[in-house]
Amino acid sequence: MLTDRRKWFIKGLKDGVPIMLGYFAVSIALGIAAKNAGMTATQATVASALIMASAGQYIGFTLIAAGASLVEVIVMEAIANARYLLMSTALSQKVDPALPLRHRMLMGLWITDEIFGVSVSVKGRLNPYYNYGMAAVATPGWALGTLTGVVLGNVLPVRVVSALSVGLYGMFMSIFVPPARKNPVIAGLVIVSFALSWAFNALPWFEAISSGMKIIILTVSISLVAALAFPVDGKEDHHAA
Repeated sequence: MLTDRRKWFIKGLKDGVPIMLGYFAVSIALGIAAKNAGMTATQATVASALIMASAGQYIGFTLIAAGASLVEVIVMEAIANARYLLMSTALSQKVDPALPLRHRMLMGLWITDEIFGVSVSVKGRLNPYYNYGMAAVATPGWALGTLTGVVLGNVLPVRVVSALSVGLYGMFMSIFVPPARKNPVIAGLVIVSFALSWAFNALPWFEAISSGMKIIILTVSISLVAALAFPVDGKEDHHAA
């Protein structure tokens, strides 16, 4: 049993190295965003080590910078990270039904888009020590990248920091541009999102609404309308899988 755990943990370490390298590069821009929000290097690094959620952290840092209330931050974080509930449900089908709760909770803590993608592709039962191995190497990469971003934000000229801050927007664009090119519905929703976001910030009617609440309203309303207007055919997805 101990040998099997060690084998899966080492395999997780090896498979987690590419994830760690990508995390380090991306989280540098996240660290700069944290610095711009007024966070210290320690605060930003601890946040990354405990959360490991690029979209969730960026939204959180943005709301902090905008002076949003605690309730606004909590609601928006719940919305941004809701997808992890679905990922956890999917992975629960791959583990041993007798797996203790402590292992399930630890696996859930370290679920990210990339770790989930690698874990779900494992053939047969998923050993929790495989996830632990990936998390052991990926988490430091994410946290150290964030720390590097904060440090760079403190020592580099303001113009350079502003330029590097664009890197995180580039990361988000790399997420939605490929599917938008293949699916006209997604492309249309992206355009609508941009237009409504501009309208909420430019029109005087919405001046009384805080920046954090604007993000919440847009996220929930656009997602709800899209889900009702363009439902996903579960049968087709199951067949394709």
